[in-house]
Amino acid sequence: MSILFSPAVFRSVTVRNRLWVSPMCMYSAVDGVVQEWHHSHLAQFASGGAGLVIAEATAVVPEGRISPRDAGLWTDEQRDAWAPIVDAIHTRGAAAGVQLAHAGRKASTWWPWAAERGSVPVDEGGWVTTAPSPIAFDGYAAPTELDETGIDAVVDGFVAAARRAVDAGFDVLELHGAHGYLLHQFLSPLSNQRTDGYGGSLENRARLLLRILDAVRIEVGDGVPLFVRISATDHADGGFSPDEAATVAAWATEHGADLIDVSSGGLVAHQQITVHPGYQVPLAETVRQGGRIPVSAVGLITAAEQAEQVLAEGSADAIFAGREWLRDPHFGLRAAHELGADVAWPPQYERARWR
Repeated sequence: MSILFSPAVFRSVTVRNRLWVSPMCMYSAVDGVVQEWHHSHLAQFASGGAGLVIAEATAVVPEGRISPRDAGLWTDEQRDAWAPIVDAIHTRGAAAGVQLAHAGRKASTWWPWAAERGSVPVDEGGWVTTAPSPIAFDGYAAPTELDETGIDAVVDGFVAAARRAVDAGFDVLELHGAHGYLLHQFLSPLSNQRTDGYGGSLENRARLLLRILDAVRIEVGDGVPLFVRISATDHADGGFSPDEAATVAAWATEHGADLIDVSSGGLVAHQQITVHPGYQVPLAETVRQGGRIPVSAVGLITAAEQAEQVLAEGSADAIFAGREWLRDPHFGLRAAHELGADVAWPPQYERARWR
């Protein structure tokens, strides 16, 4: 019996397997509204055997977008554009999730294939960014420091976006606390130099994340699973550490998080990362704390046996993959075949099933 293709239960949601699609930005929305591209892109993974498909970092407020082309959930029009995509994922047998995000000081940037780099000027469609402290990401425009009113508005933005996400039919909500975006900026002492109740100690630096968790849980109720993606290390001296990540993960679960999605890096340009297959799995194992905290692992996990081994060794409870799904949108069906797992195929594809 394959662990990778065993079901996982989170509150009221049963996910058919533990091989999931990681949120990947497409930079293809118009005024925050997702397009036909998003429909085709996300539905194909459900056809290809994914258990859970989490849609890309979706901004909770306009100024929280990484780029002007990011998806959003700050309007009802955006909510209504997501609904048929969610339906398409469900029709194909997978659970649907969305990553709720605010980019903070890494907002208002050019999309990857633009000719320009760095921050988009205000007179070219960009905006002034906000952060816990007025410290710029290297090569980007300097942000303004969030005051108490601004922090309250961020919390309200996450809550309102969570309501729209649930109303659009999403099964799982993930808070983006990784990759150098706003919640990660609060967590790390490299980007958070505040002296008020949101800075200094780890407890204070985690306050915004936990406050949002509490508020979102109240808004969506007890039946909706809440995940939190974290960067378990900044890969830089003096930054957020794996031990701190484990502590924050424990606090997050106490505040209603159902799984910690463990990634790393993205906070500073001078990070030093050694990349190799499964390079972030040890971080997931650290955060998991011997099975006390449900976690997922991600990072160059590209093969069925590799993913199965991560779960069998107790390093994680589920696997997220990104680029491998882009290379092969039927990664789930292929992985099941390679592991000898008997999974349902779309009837339209049965003629191609390996025997």
